[in-house]
Amino acid sequence: MKDLSLHILDIVQNSVVAGAKVIQIILEINTANDYIELTVKDNGKGMEQEFLKRVVDPFTTTRTTRKVGLGIPLLKQNAELTGGTFSIDSEPGVGTALKARFIKSHIDCLPLGDLGGTIALLICSYPDIEFKLSVVVDTTEFAVSTSELRQALDGVPLNEPSVYPLVKEYIYSNLDELQITNLS
Repeated sequence: MKDLSLHILDIVQNSVVAGAKVIQIILEINTANDYIELTVKDNGKGMEQEFLKRVVDPFTTTRTTRKVGLGIPLLKQNAELTGGTFSIDSEPGVGTALKARFIKSHIDCLPLGDLGGTIALLICSYPDIEFKLSVVVDTTEFAVSTSELRQALDGVPLNEPSVYPLVKEYIYSNLDELQITNLS
């Protein structure tokens, strides 16, 4: 994975496959303490503890189309390459919470990528899932949820083709206010 937005896309896809109806994405950028922390929480089917212990192994996957699952192992590896940390907790019937912390100034820290476009794509591709996004840069936060966007759109479906550019521009403009492009 070349950037954090692609990791988000991959991890959220796991949540969708797990049947999540609510997916929370939190990206915290702390310039004073030099870290970027990505948290993804869902209320999907969760994982049994035995599977959870093996989920960071690239040869552990639930897919039947191929025998490797690289998303979680690569996220863990990329976080740890920077001197950061990785954790994942899950409970069957409750959901999964994944957290990856990257040391921001480390040469191996991935760029953020197209965060706005990725989030907009997820929201518009899965209109029945409640996405809750929070991006915090130091003490300033931008938060948006699918339900807020639905209310603003006044009945226009999120998967209506004309909605994607609007959602993307809304997210971009708020990320610009956080000056997030200067941080990657």
